[in-house]
Amino acid sequence: MEMPMLNTIRSLGPIDVRNIGRDSLLRWMAFMPFLFALLFRTLVPWAREGILTELGFDLQPYYILLMSFGLIESSPVMFGVVIGFLLLDERDDQTIKALQVTPMTLNNYLSYRVLIPMFISVVLTLVTYPLAGMVPLAPGKVLLTAVLAAPLAPLYALFLVIIAKNKVQGFALMKASGSLMLLPIIAYFIPSNWQFAFGFMPTFWPAKLYWALQAGESGIWLYLVAGFLVHTFFLWLMARRFNKIMHQ
Repeated sequence: MEMPMLNTIRSLGPIDVRNIGRDSLLRWMAFMPFLFALLFRTLVPWAREGILTELGFDLQPYYILLMSFGLIESSPVMFGVVIGFLLLDERDDQTIKALQVTPMTLNNYLSYRVLIPMFISVVLTLVTYPLAGMVPLAPGKVLLTAVLAAPLAPLYALFLVIIAKNKVQGFALMKASGSLMLLPIIAYFIPSNWQFAFGFMPTFWPAKLYWALQAGESGIWLYLVAGFLVHTFFLWLMARRFNKIMHQ
């Protein structure tokens, strides 16, 4: 007997690939993590050695900050936006409700929408991090950070589909929520336990873990556990709300 998740992947995977390929916006957003990595590899060193040097500003001390939010978290967030827009399309087309009369359960569908973006975002981070070539980090540590950041993909996807009514609202919400998602940047400049005041935000923990790994701090497992608990709580809330919306 085949696993339900495998059947779901076989059923929905090709459809998702085809829908992303048809939509120029989604194609562009799916490519964004690679673009960011290439820009970090070329534009940032050029700016640091050129115009920023002339202005007397050294960007290198902020490389870790740039990588944490501009690459570690951008990969799952960008892919989460792609999945969120696919969900909005499926909701507008009544595709999700139609699936409820097929052998595929809503739980299987939701599991697919949560787990596959997480897996892909981990792979994206593992590929784009060395491509950026800015801040060396052992592959195992990159993997830890990528795994903790991965739930941002389904979180952002569910956030869009729960709040937005259509893709136009989804696009506006994506831009408006960007500043909120980046709010934990402030924590980087707080050299004390006051950093953890941002711990209620899902985007804080992957960044904090990355900063700690770069600094060689001990106790990184506490950050992993705390981040996992925060992400699980928000995923539970959003999945519950998504289920309620789909059964209305």
